Amino acid sequence: MTLYGIKNCDTVRKARKWIENHQLAVNFHDFRDDGLRQEDLEFWCNTLGWETVFNKRSTSFRALSDADKADIDQAKAIKLMLAQPTLIKRPVLVAGEHVLVGFNEADYKRVFSL
Repeated sequence: MTLYGIKNCDTVRKARKWIENHQLAVNFHDFRDDGLRQEDLEFWCNTLGWETVFNKRSTSFRALSDADKADIDQAKAIKLMLAQPTLIKRPVLVAGEHVLVGFNEADYKRVFSL
């Protein structure tokens, strides 16, 4: 299992603390330090829909040009998220075929069968 995010994100910190408190073995992948693969983004978007993965409420989105904000589809969203990983809603937990975006304790309990 892998938890994707950035270290200084409050929601990522909550998820990491919850995982640590439950003594679960999860790898942490920092977008900024470790990069991001297009295949991973495509898997997340195909599993959940790009609208779930792409964070239109982020400061990174507000900073985009009007041209970048216009006519967003999955291909454009993936291109933008690859260029600016902070456009991804965080954290992203990948556990086998399960993909969770954000931190919700009930969802984590379900995935980890707790």
